[in-house]
Amino acid sequence: MTTRRHLIQTLGTTALSLTLGTVQAQTSAPVTLLNVSYDPTRELYVEVNAAFAKHWKARTGQDVTIKQSHGGSGRQARSIIDGLDADVATLALAGDTDALHNNGQWIPKDWQKRLPQNSSPYTSTIVLVTRAGNPKNIKDWEDLIRPDVKVITPNPKTSGGARWNYLAAWEFAKRKYGNDDRAKEFVAKLYANVPVLDTGARGASVTFAQRNQGDVFISWENEAYLLEKEFGNKVDFIYPSLTILAEPAVTVVDKNVDRRGTRAVAQAYLEFLYTEEAQDIIGKHFYRPRSEKAQARYARQLPKVNLFTIDQAFGGWEQAAKVHFVDGGSFDQIYTRK
Repeated sequence: MTTRRHLIQTLGTTALSLTLGTVQAQTSAPVTLLNVSYDPTRELYVEVNAAFAKHWKARTGQDVTIKQSHGGSGRQARSIIDGLDADVATLALAGDTDALHNNGQWIPKDWQKRLPQNSSPYTSTIVLVTRAGNPKNIKDWEDLIRPDVKVITPNPKTSGGARWNYLAAWEFAKRKYGNDDRAKEFVAKLYANVPVLDTGARGASVTFAQRNQGDVFISWENEAYLLEKEFGNKVDFIYPSLTILAEPAVTVVDKNVDRRGTRAVAQAYLEFLYTEEAQDIIGKHFYRPRSEKAQARYARQLPKVNLFTIDQAFGGWEQAAKVHFVDGGSFDQIYTRK
């Protein structure tokens, strides 16, 4: 267990050259993209969007505006399926993005092969946020099932971050207690301590930090840093002994970009996420960059932790969803609404 309490330093963005390959704008008329994303990426994409617009203008002469839509990752995927005109989807997990293929073939089945690192330009992980001074002496996952501890986490039926939370707790318990049956008992006890399930990670963050509900908040790492920056001495956070490697994925939404004529700029926008400039922005916003330079730059604030992957523990998102998150799956079996 590593306890983190930081004096956050403002880290400047290094201006690096744009490397978007040979993609060119087909028209000089202004273009607008819609990036449909998950809850905690609001601040990240505000800065990324401004940087991309500047460089696209300099490269092509075309003005581009990127609008943002945020919410629980599962709900965001459903909104695209139901007709929201997303040019790009930057969701919390590949399983939510797969739904865009499985429900209407908005994207091809092999969408993850179109960009490096399985179309995941950054990673993150899950941590435990406590009240300042950690008054309940929470050290690891096992403390979250104590009867005196109230846990805040969003709903895994609607939130991608909540699914990472759920699976991180499950795998910890499986390794500690020996099998899936014991893990299921553990997770059931954990959710019995959850007083409210928000639909997304940002809503759960507000419930914990602003409404002062709960003793511990199961959180994205970057969200924990944002809470620390905003609330100063009111919160701490803890890296548990085992946590999950979260790999949020990105894709163009083929049906929409082809209909709207925005494929070139949408593809360039996603490729920009892999440039050194964008990787630096990613690190500055407390996500874990892919580039070695950015990783080194932010190594102090993003320490090495004991991680497992979704493929290692659960056989990938498709299998994990079938077992845990479909109607009647393990989550429905263990969670009883009060």
